[in-house]
Amino acid sequence: MYYNPYMYPYRYPYDGNVPMYSYDNQPWYWAYPQDYGHTAWRPSQGQGNLPLKDYGPNPFVFDINKATKQNKTFRTALWTGDHLQLTLMSIQPGEDIGLESHPNLDQFLRVEQGQGFVQMGKQKNNLNFTRNVMDDYAIIIPAGMWHNLTNTGNTPLKLYSIYAPPNHPFGTVHATKAEAIAAEE
Repeated sequence: MYYNPYMYPYRYPYDGNVPMYSYDNQPWYWAYPQDYGHTAWRPSQGQGNLPLKDYGPNPFVFDINKATKQNKTFRTALWTGDHLQLTLMSIQPGEDIGLESHPNLDQFLRVEQGQGFVQMGKQKNNLNFTRNVMDDYAIIIPAGMWHNLTNTGNTPLKLYSIYAPPNHPFGTVHATKAEAIAAEE
């Protein structure tokens, strides 16, 4: 028989052998005990913004939606580890990420704000997979796939990207697309 806390004879949480309070997984707990009293961003209390810097490879908990919308740079590495990297991106209206392919890594993109047009294909000159994307859409890019994402809206396209393994150096910040292109060359 499965436990159902609302089932007779128990009137959860008043009767029965059921804890009335959960001491674990509280939203105001910090990732590190030494961070108690730290004045940095406390997402559950809505105070301020997260300082956008690379927090890897340490444990890290944050509101990804808020951080992504807060980002104003073309690309900022927010967490870089040995096997994974999280970057935040803000693509201006009419701008694109730039046609690229990552032969040795898979990539995950999630749009938090705005709208765009994604193109993918196995050859650089044959991007036969196309989709419109908007808020809450996820894009999976397999290793070796040519891809591009263009902002088709009137506001910045805010998204985050997860690379496995990492693609950019620890602490990468590219304020503009031109800066990103120059750094990659």
